Amino acid sequence: LVLSTLHTNTAVGAITRLQDMGVEPFLLSSSLTGVMAQRLVRTLCPDCRQPAPATDEEKRLLGITDARTVTLYHPQGCPACNHKGFRGRTAIHELIVVDATLRDLIHRQAGELELERYVRQHSAGIRSNGIEKVLAGETSLDEVLRVTMEA
Repeated sequence: LVLSTLHTNTAVGAITRLQDMGVEPFLLSSSLTGVMAQRLVRTLCPDCRQPAPATDEEKRLLGITDARTVTLYHPQGCPACNHKGFRGRTAIHELIVVDATLRDLIHRQAGELELERYVRQHSAGIRSNGIEKVLAGETSLDEVLRVTMEA
């Protein structure tokens, strides 16, 4: 069974949302094999994106603690993108594989913070995938922060 369009910000949020909707914990824990969350971010226009060294604040937001130089790209605007700086969208996502420990946590009705703590030991969150796309020049840091601030 595949469910689509649960209004949550993260894959863990989908689990707790289903619990809030009244799905019994034993049913949820025995039925789930994986949960995927995705958000769409605008893609930087490849014709006009502007490179610039990351500021100290941007590096902090990216989780970069060393002194290396990091190039980020920013929207500029040109005729190809209707002077918006962005052209198209791409997905950032996260995937949780439901293992025996996570099943037990779901069955015990663990809270979202406890689920999140366990899941992050085994898989990266949606913001991490967004940061990969920022560092690859596909989207801007502001875009990823915009869609993941609650995540």
